[in-house]
Amino acid sequence: MNADDRNVLARARVATRLTAQNLDRARRFYSERLGLEPVDERPGGLLYRCGGADFVLFRSTGASPGTFTQMAWEVDDIEAVVSELRRRGVVFEEVDVPGFRTRDGIAEIEGNYPSKGARG
Repeated sequence: MNADDRNVLARARVATRLTAQNLDRARRFYSERLGLEPVDERPGGLLYRCGGADFVLFRSTGASPGTFTQMAWEVDDIEAVVSELRRRGVVFEEVDVPGFRTRDGIAEIEGNYPSKGARG
């Protein structure tokens, strides 16, 4: 088995799936607060596309605890995006725990993937 055979997923696109107990309410939030509209839908599921990547909201009877990041967007101007989302009613939490702190709702992550040149 060569390296390409072992890395079959390295060339694959990631497909994020997020649960929603109330799909209509989730659709309204993504539309009204985030400005996103589904590009396609099926019974029990909404397909969204952002920057060439897809994610799906699907109806589920279960619930994620929401205690961890499930999906994130990489943006060029995080302050401008946070400001616009706040204007639309999105609330950003302030966190101050060992190893993780936010300021004005934006986290500064020490050692944030140097290959991406990322911050926040």
